[in-house]
Amino acid sequence: MKQLETQIAQAISTALLDTFQHTLPADQINLQPTRKEFAGTFTFVTFPLTKALGKGPEQIGQALGEALAQQAPEVAGFNVVKGFLNIEIKDTVWLQQFADQVSGLGADLSKTGPKQKVVVEYSSPNTNKPLHLGHLRNNFLGYSVAEILKAAGHDVVKANLVNDRGIHICKSMIAYEKFGQGETPQSAGIKGDHLVGKYYVAFDKAYKQEIDQLVAQGMDKEQAKKQAPLMLETQEMLQKWEQHDPETIALWEKMNGWVYEGFHETYRNIGVDFDKFYYESGTYLLGKDRVEEGLERGVFFRKEDGSVWIDLTEEGLDEKLVLRADGTSVYITQDLGTAELKYQDFHYDQSVYVVADEQNYHFQVLKAILKKLGKPYANGIYHLSYGMVDLPSGKMKSREGTVVDADELVQEMIDTARQKTDELGKIEGFTPEEAQTLYHTLAMGALKYFLLKVDPKKRMLFNPEESIEFHGNTGPFIQYTHARIAAIQRKAADLSIASDAAAFEGVTNLHETEREVLVLLNYADTTIADAAKNYAPSIIAQYAFDMAKAYNRFYTEVPIFQEPNAKKLSFRIALSAQVAKTIKHSMSLLGIAVPERM
Repeated sequence: MKQLETQIAQAISTALLDTFQHTLPADQINLQPTRKEFAGTFTFVTFPLTKALGKGPEQIGQALGEALAQQAPEVAGFNVVKGFLNIEIKDTVWLQQFADQVSGLGADLSKTGPKQKVVVEYSSPNTNKPLHLGHLRNNFLGYSVAEILKAAGHDVVKANLVNDRGIHICKSMIAYEKFGQGETPQSAGIKGDHLVGKYYVAFDKAYKQEIDQLVAQGMDKEQAKKQAPLMLETQEMLQKWEQHDPETIALWEKMNGWVYEGFHETYRNIGVDFDKFYYESGTYLLGKDRVEEGLERGVFFRKEDGSVWIDLTEEGLDEKLVLRADGTSVYITQDLGTAELKYQDFHYDQSVYVVADEQNYHFQVLKAILKKLGKPYANGIYHLSYGMVDLPSGKMKSREGTVVDADELVQEMIDTARQKTDELGKIEGFTPEEAQTLYHTLAMGALKYFLLKVDPKKRMLFNPEESIEFHGNTGPFIQYTHARIAAIQRKAADLSIASDAAAFEGVTNLHETEREVLVLLNYADTTIADAAKNYAPSIIAQYAFDMAKAYNRFYTEVPIFQEPNAKKLSFRIALSAQVAKTIKHSMSLLGIAVPERM
């Protein structure tokens, strides 16, 4: 599509010079997609030219349209609506571009444009609880952004920074020591991450009881939070951990091992993967080294209590703690270490952090500190901030045990997919194993698509029932469209209908719905480039939906196998195959599989 846009822009530039003796280089001409209620593919806005040309916008549009119709071989016609020149492209142009696609001669994004090394960090779970609904949006967003960047030609590393240390981890450990009685995932019959999460909730419950007792004895609530015995024990455990106390480290390794087994099972089930794992336990010391470096250079300063800070007021931020008075690190400390370690490993141009918008300030601080430290990778830091996922019951709180557990949600989606599919009778002839695979495919398609079709920056409400409908802007609707086309391809193969470019050579006229599908097919590469530039899987999701919708309109209005003309029949089979290929690729960029039959 980019090549065609360039040709039309050059034709407009030439027409402006020939008709009005006005010079406007082609690379300064902006073409927009024509609105669906008007005929045309590209729209050129003439309002900005009225002053320079001394004529009205409609008069300019009419004159340019006439010049294009006469001189540009690609232009079939035009219409002018006020100051908008809508340009129609000849069917032969679309057919030639389609023939090139079928023959594998289309543009290859991986071979064009500047190639960058990009590290996409996502998931970043805490080892004190299982993954929840918010983590699902994070994982799906990070995985999809990485796949889209790869499709756009970049060299991408998928990274996962595991939050395996800190005060929150020690809370689960203290609770297990006090209440665990030697329980294991095997003895409890539950996944390891769920078991550890149980003790995180148990800590919070016991901690609140201690606070209430201290308040009842006359202590101020804020002071009670600091003086509660459980909190004091937890802080002592964190210090022991940093001092490598053998018993503390042994318990930490055992409980984290349980969690990792649980995480990996969840990752397999939801279809995300990683090229590199980082652990905060392995990066916080490097972060402390950066703090020492900053102290020596005067970037940081030490307060009377021994804590270390940085003053970022000139950057429009605030003073920020980088090391506690007791010498233990905070989140920003280990993030300084991780940023350097990732750069040592990959020398990235961009380091993308997929983290909820609650951490916007944190990443502004991280980038500002790295700049003050003069790090060469500071400008490559990019925070892909996304909105939280809400439920009808409100915000999720893991320490209170009120989260929507990821594993449970996935299973509920599979159960719902089974119910919907069985009701619609879409599994006739399936073996039990094939049916189970289909349920999982539809469930994950529904879940991922619903979470990814919304712009990442927007907060969203998740509706499981709506997500799994087979009609409307949903994953299952697009998946069903692919299965429908796969059935058409099987029938065409049984009838030995050729669908290579030579088989439909000579077709010249298109049905309106065929033209709409061909135009959309031409936007595949520019859509991927746009999604990569904006780190927005929602752009791919919308494109996949538009493609499925356009194809279904074509399927409804144009008979395929009833077509008597052999070349037109071959064209429609080829068109269907290319749509299936494009849908499959688009959905794969969202991490979604598409079934061959339903």
